[in-house]
Amino acid sequence: MPETSNKSEFIVGVDLGGTKILAGVFAPSLKLLGKVKLSTKVERGVDAVLDRVARSVREAVDECDLDMNQCRGIGIGAPGAVDFEAGRVIFAPNLEWRDVLMKKELEKRLDAPVFLENDCNVCTLGVHEHEFGGKPRHMIGIFVGTGIGGGIILDGKLFSGANHTAGEIGHMVMQLDGDKCRCGNKGCLEALASRTAIFNRIQAAVKDGQKTLLSQILGDKFDNMKSGDLRKAIRRGDKFVEKVVEQAAEYIGIGVGNLVNLFNPEIVVLGGGVIDALEDEMLKIIIKTAREYAMPGATEGLEIITTHLGNDAGITGAAVLVKQQLKQS
Repeated sequence: MPETSNKSEFIVGVDLGGTKILAGVFAPSLKLLGKVKLSTKVERGVDAVLDRVARSVREAVDECDLDMNQCRGIGIGAPGAVDFEAGRVIFAPNLEWRDVLMKKELEKRLDAPVFLENDCNVCTLGVHEHEFGGKPRHMIGIFVGTGIGGGIILDGKLFSGANHTAGEIGHMVMQLDGDKCRCGNKGCLEALASRTAIFNRIQAAVKDGQKTLLSQILGDKFDNMKSGDLRKAIRRGDKFVEKVVEQAAEYIGIGVGNLVNLFNPEIVVLGGGVIDALEDEMLKIIIKTAREYAMPGATEGLEIITTHLGNDAGITGAAVLVKQQLKQS
């Protein structure tokens, strides 16, 4: 196994999402040693999901021929509003969680230090530190998957706000009477441009008789649709799917333009499963729309790019979180 000279020290990073749990084991240098993916199974309830998170950690550690007593700490990126000081998930709409003491519960299950943050804050931290070496002073991360989340780096540090809930980019209201969001509001960016929103729009149109190549790709199993299926349909000439994806990209672009006006970052980084699968179809539209909505001067020197970390952004950021917290303690 690579980089085992210091087996007594390793870190585990966990990316907890609405559909999957990804756990990765990292050496002190943040070299990824191995990872394990499990489905989240939200419908089983809080305790069952916490058990699955603990299981993913143990299985990832075992996969690397290591032992839990060699673990320096576990970082968790959880979706929704998180109080990182209390280790509490305040509200996670995609998990249907409220007031879950995740740090305490996982430390009981794993007998190791656990550090908790919002998943997209963690992704942003991972990209900022591991991909850009911590150099950008002002950076925005936007991650498009089951939902849409983000993170804000100001003056080189993660900005968490007065109550540690800053960065909820997916819950900017974009359309007053728009689709209902799982947070309870209407017209949130997440309700208009996330994978869930895109899939819902496609499925509703198909029920109303819309023709699409997805019917050939998926048969009648639209519940199994993945972002990659949209890419396949578009590249085979499906104008309907192309239009739905373009509309989502435009909403994201408007969101980026708003954020550029607010924070004037050097870099806006886009990631998440939807961007990974549909970068070629979405990125140019996002950039064009963002520049149209940004104030003159705000885009000077601005880069709008995608992360190269892909699906590993969350686990990498969670490992960075552990390193930072251990250094401060």
